Amino acid sequence: MNKIPTLFVRDPLSMSRVTQEMTPGCEWVMAGEGIPTRKWDGSNVRVTVYWIARAIAANLEKRRNPTREDKAAGAEPGYVAADRQDPSDKHIFAALDADEWLSWPDGSWSCEAIGPKIQGGLDGTEPRLIPFSLPGYAEANRLAGAPLCPDYSGLAAYLKIVHIEGIVWHHPDGRMAKIKRRDFGLPWVVKK
Repeated sequence: MNKIPTLFVRDPLSMSRVTQEMTPGCEWVMAGEGIPTRKWDGSNVRVTVYWIARAIAANLEKRRNPTREDKAAGAEPGYVAADRQDPSDKHIFAALDADEWLSWPDGSWSCEAIGPKIQGGLDGTEPRLIPFSLPGYAEANRLAGAPLCPDYSGLAAYLKIVHIEGIVWHHPDGRMAKIKRRDFGLPWVVKK
């Protein structure tokens, strides 16, 4: 899965912020062609569901971003195999083990693993997977009250009053676009 583009172009003077200029290719969001869903604060993983000898199984991979040097050479983010024996992977496996992936169709599905020990536990009191790439996910998880044809100031105002990391819009053809509260300089809660 390609990295989900940010709705607005990043500010070259402060890359943690966005400008009011639309990212090319994201105009469909402003045209109201997307379904807004909550952006969860966790770890991006990919679960591949498949059948082996009449038994269902899953393979878990975690997202790896390229180094600066790799990016300069044109490398894109990708997935690497997660390992149950690796202590750094135990919390994403806890999310996999706690979830209902047995009902998912065969295929590779990008998810956000959330829980109290993932990304500081800002989203999720229990480990679980948010399968945002599954067919029907956006329709079943529409974010109530989110702007359907958003503009810069409307999004900043909306994210200022809701307690979520951000929004991901899903186009019927599979495209996605995102925005985070920190893109507007709005703080995100830090657990103590």
